[in-house]
Amino acid sequence: MYQLVSQLPRSAKWAIMLALDIMLAPVALYVGFALVNNTLSWDQTPLFSYRAIALMMLISGLLAVVMDIYRIQLKAYENRAIGLSAIHAMALGLSAIVLDGLVGHNSPVSGFIVFAIVFFLMAVVSRLALLQVLQSVYRDKNMEQSRVLIYGAGPTGRQLAAALRMDDSIFPVAFIDDNTTLQGSIVQGLRVYAPSTIRKLQRSRRVDRVLLAMPSIGRPRMLKLTRQLTEWDLDVQALPSFAQLARGNTLVGQLEPVAPGQFLGRPAFEDDLLDGAATYRDRCVFITGAGGSIGSELCRQVLDHKPRCLVLLEMSELALYNIDKELRELQGDIPAVEIVPFLGTVMDGPLMRQIMDRHSVEIVLHAAAYKHVPLVERNAIVGVTNNVFGTQTLALAAADAGVAQFILISSDKAVRPTNAMGASKRLAEILIQDLANRTAQIGRGKTIFSMVRFGNVMGSSGSVVPLFQDQIRKGGPLTLTHRDVTRYFMTIPEASRLVLAAGALAVGGDVFVLDMGDPVLIYDLARRMIEASGHTLRDTNNPRGQIEIVMTGLRPGEKLYEELLIGNDSRPTVHPKIVRAHEPQLSEIEVAAVLKAVRTAASELDEAALRVALSRWIEQIGSAAAPTALRVHAKEDVPKRPF
Repeated sequence: MYQLVSQLPRSAKWAIMLALDIMLAPVALYVGFALVNNTLSWDQTPLFSYRAIALMMLISGLLAVVMDIYRIQLKAYENRAIGLSAIHAMALGLSAIVLDGLVGHNSPVSGFIVFAIVFFLMAVVSRLALLQVLQSVYRDKNMEQSRVLIYGAGPTGRQLAAALRMDDSIFPVAFIDDNTTLQGSIVQGLRVYAPSTIRKLQRSRRVDRVLLAMPSIGRPRMLKLTRQLTEWDLDVQALPSFAQLARGNTLVGQLEPVAPGQFLGRPAFEDDLLDGAATYRDRCVFITGAGGSIGSELCRQVLDHKPRCLVLLEMSELALYNIDKELRELQGDIPAVEIVPFLGTVMDGPLMRQIMDRHSVEIVLHAAAYKHVPLVERNAIVGVTNNVFGTQTLALAAADAGVAQFILISSDKAVRPTNAMGASKRLAEILIQDLANRTAQIGRGKTIFSMVRFGNVMGSSGSVVPLFQDQIRKGGPLTLTHRDVTRYFMTIPEASRLVLAAGALAVGGDVFVLDMGDPVLIYDLARRMIEASGHTLRDTNNPRGQIEIVMTGLRPGEKLYEELLIGNDSRPTVHPKIVRAHEPQLSEIEVAAVLKAVRTAASELDEAALRVALSRWIEQIGSAAAPTALRVHAKEDVPKRPF
């Protein structure tokens, strides 16, 4: 049944509704006069002849066409459409009276009045019945309809109910209202219930969401109600009045996600790749961490440059499914690029070598890593092992396969790191530099190894912008670790575009650093997000504000200020947003020693030894560097500590 309904063309649906209006004319005529004459005999019905009946059906059809009644969708059949049906019925009744007079029957006018009333009722009831049948068909197909309660039966709630009938994915169940005079009444075809019945309705009517349509109530009342409903496992959404929406009121920001890039404090970078796009065209590009924030955007942008093959590696099945599906949809029905998804990890050496050989990989973009600082700090052995030895495994496989380019996606937390994640990324940089030197020395330098270092990306998983947005939706407070925390920020598309541009500039062993503009004070970011959402900041200067910012204290390994360069030797490239850093390096023997120490500690699950090994070698690199112009502060912002 669902297939039949969903595949019907619009013209066929119009034809069905037009036929309905045509067929109802003789039926309503018979029923109307049967009621007036108290008999079911056709003999007592005027215009009883095949020609007259055909003429009445023709008139009904012509009126429906002229008034466009048959084009009105069932889910949009509301007050105006019902009014059109009433006009249709009256016009049809008048036509019947005129026709009856022309043939000389002179039937009582009361019969034609009843006929018009019956036709109107049949037209309305038949459409409502068809709507219920269709909704039942869609529900049986399990279209993941969200069953909602509308809290507020006022003007906003009524308009919302009418709008929701246009959406097949949302099914309004009932109204909830505090006004006792409305409770028990029917509004927009939905019964109004008291708030005390919400739990009962949730169980009996399978409600999963409540829409708050009360824009006039105060913020405290709204938050209290939201918390109570959330405790009952109900999703809660609030919306302003439709008048506020029409005026463009700032509360509209509550309904739409805030674009992360608007808080950069600088114009977005929209430059192209210069001549770098040719680097990826008609080549096989292998992207690790393809389902992550940066990895998925790299996939989209590389796809735009028409590679021969795009190989995706992701350890999350859901993330891999989503990015693979998205890329194929972007290509359309005629795919120009071969997309090959692999479920796995960079720690799997045999799989990495098989991928390189089977698909003749030419460029590797290594974005896979554990990046969440507090989580890696609590799981240092797993985080460091993945970030360091996963990079080594992948890089060695690329070198053995003769891959043309290998680009490591690094982080500003690798500069003088104070946490395990930053130390792991710095050690990954060190081993890539060492591998670039060694392969060049022994004549196996077919692979150009390079790395790109940048700061935070707005909107990525685990970043501060989605966290603040969620806290604002819940009414606050916004949590901030320290009043003076600053971070470099760039949007995901910006960072990905510059990574690809840097790859086109690589010559071997390069450390590219992206120009991310001035650092952003996180407190100012939080304040701007509160104001952009239509709220006010509550602090000592404004105790009546709506949302406050609470300081929670620096987390283990967290720095007040991030840096992008270790030393003071950096040189510009042909790209204005990319610099090439020249930084101290460990010798081959030192690299082997630190990798051995880290591997031994990890194999023995000795986290203390792991941190000592990292601290010994990584701090040696940091202590040799002088402050640079690009550093936010030359002073140490946190005490030195083992990782």
